[in-house]
Amino acid sequence: MIARLFLVFLFIQSTYGKKHLTRTSQPWQTLNGERPAVIARGGYSGVFPESSDIANNVALQTSLPDTIIYCNLQITKDGGGYCLSSLNLANTTNIADLLPDGQKSYVIDGQPMQGYFTVDYTAEQLCNFSGMSFGCLLGILDMAGIQGFNEDFIQNIFSRPALFDALALPISAVEQVAKLQPPGFWINVQYSNFYAQHKLDPALYIQDMLKTTVINYISSPEISFLKSLNGKINKVNTLLIFMFREATAVEPTTNQTYASLLKDLPSIKLFASGILVPKEYILPVNAQMYLEAPTTLVLDAHKQGLQVYAYSFANDDVASYNYSYDPTAEYLQFIDNAQFSVDGFLTDFPSTASEAIACLAHNKNASRTIKGKPLVISYNGASGVYPGSTDLAYQQAVDDGADVIDCSVQMSKDGVAFCSDSADLASSTTAKATFLSRATTIPEIQSKNGIFSFDLSWSEIQALQRKLLKTSSNLLHTYVTENDLPLYQCVSLIASPFSNAAGMVRNPANKSKGKFVTLEDFLEFSKQKKVLGILIDIQNAAYLASNKGLSIADAVATALSNATFDKQSTQKVLIQSDDSAVLSKFSNVPSYEKVLRIEEEVSGILTATVDELKKFAGAVNLRRTSIIPSPNSFTATSTPIVEEMHKANISVYVSVFSNEFVAIAQDYYSDPIIELATYISSPFGVDGVVTEYPATATAYLSK
Repeated sequence: MIARLFLVFLFIQSTYGKKHLTRTSQPWQTLNGERPAVIARGGYSGVFPESSDIANNVALQTSLPDTIIYCNLQITKDGGGYCLSSLNLANTTNIADLLPDGQKSYVIDGQPMQGYFTVDYTAEQLCNFSGMSFGCLLGILDMAGIQGFNEDFIQNIFSRPALFDALALPISAVEQVAKLQPPGFWINVQYSNFYAQHKLDPALYIQDMLKTTVINYISSPEISFLKSLNGKINKVNTLLIFMFREATAVEPTTNQTYASLLKDLPSIKLFASGILVPKEYILPVNAQMYLEAPTTLVLDAHKQGLQVYAYSFANDDVASYNYSYDPTAEYLQFIDNAQFSVDGFLTDFPSTASEAIACLAHNKNASRTIKGKPLVISYNGASGVYPGSTDLAYQQAVDDGADVIDCSVQMSKDGVAFCSDSADLASSTTAKATFLSRATTIPEIQSKNGIFSFDLSWSEIQALQRKLLKTSSNLLHTYVTENDLPLYQCVSLIASPFSNAAGMVRNPANKSKGKFVTLEDFLEFSKQKKVLGILIDIQNAAYLASNKGLSIADAVATALSNATFDKQSTQKVLIQSDDSAVLSKFSNVPSYEKVLRIEEEVSGILTATVDELKKFAGAVNLRRTSIIPSPNSFTATSTPIVEEMHKANISVYVSVFSNEFVAIAQDYYSDPIIELATYISSPFGVDGVVTEYPATATAYLSK
């Protein structure tokens, strides 16, 4: 897995280099006209324990070259400084395991807090003896005379991978982080009043640091602390930033709420060069998790000469449904609009912020360099935005730039061919409410009970409403089966890592929108929209023929012929099935590309099997994990199957890509574009990606 991470690093760096150098430069709407800053909160804290040595190094290796490292300062009882986000050490280290009876209680900002605090320990005690070169403040110590705790970092957001906790990463002194010589260094001081109660002075600590260390930014939510630095620092080299907390919180110096202080920006300009605000201050999100109109904060602050930095960006957070779970879409909303641009992002995933700034911003009117290389193929249309296989999902897929739109063909009882992901309508429609008495089990199709389209007339099916599913039905199978992991681990992959209430629902405002589409209407729509191609997926042909007297292959062939797809070469036609006999029936139309859908996970294929495959198909559609396995939600060594197929002149399409971070292996950094790019770029170079979110794939492939 670690080796895989560094392959991703190399990919990101090469992508930034190529795209950033070739794109036309456009002005930014930041205060100084320069591109927005990427500020890595504790390094790459979205994957690694915050402010650990590896987190900081990975942030610098995978992000833009001027990325800023952000350190939350905590002070020890003897005046040492550490980078830790939480005042309570139990939230970010393993100290509770080492000192189970060591908790204390303090009043912090008027609220009682119980836990472990740096003010109760010396720097030497907090230093990790086994890794002191990474985390110790005082350098080489005389081991004989020191009592230490072997305290290590842990991941402080428990939905994130705990894998790196086992590495026993030592906590990082501020000096150690500074030795990395990051392009920019930002120190945040959040509890200066608390430290003052313990006769500790963060301002004095910072003044001493400035004698030997470049600190580019100092922020604090406490006005008195920032004012205490006036006249003691060089404001040209070190900018003071006022950090706003949540709107209802009370600033301790003025006893005013932060919402109230926001109304008086000129007074903030008297002691600060900029503000650091929650992202909702700029783009509010309503209770239904949809964006509201942007505020005028950025424009108002810029008029006062204040820079504006936004925080709380994380790929593995459930943000507004407007972003369709694509984290780059959120970043772009703050920097690539007609009104304003923030001056920087404070983020747990700096590579994604870098990606948005360097590769995707100022790109709205860009087009694919070579359209169709590789193919972007919809999965039931844009099924991440609208209920799958509906008229609206197909229109969205076209609007999002899909090369190929798809129709998984099902049959009604009276022989109408229509588009739907599954013959079982129970899970994706309201069929249970009306036709529960017709539920049955058909082992040839699935093990569970279902309400099947071929048991309903077309008029009955048309009366059903479609539902937008919580997550792709393939998510669990894409990553694990019950044989791979204990059941509780399987469940965690498809559940929200934040709360069941928030969940991973898709665009609930659209959950019942859209109509069923007949195959005939789908083909007519495809011709009108002049898409590059169509993919027709044929399922359950043998069962329908032998048990229901329905020939789905003949229905498809007739519909294609009636729409003259067999007599033209303008639009690509892909016929897909997991049944070789079905594909063979279309051999009389050489222009159709036959695609074998391989449901099971495979890692390689014998030469004899390839020779047999070429008799009826020229392409395969593989699961992602057949190419790059991802046991335990981390990628493993890739298989040679793409190379083997390409050597045999067989095209390779890969399924199914989703934007939800629970559907993405952890070492893709919860970033759907990094996952897509890994399959699209060398050494894999797949011929097409099948995705529920075509907009994300086309955004990556555009320049």
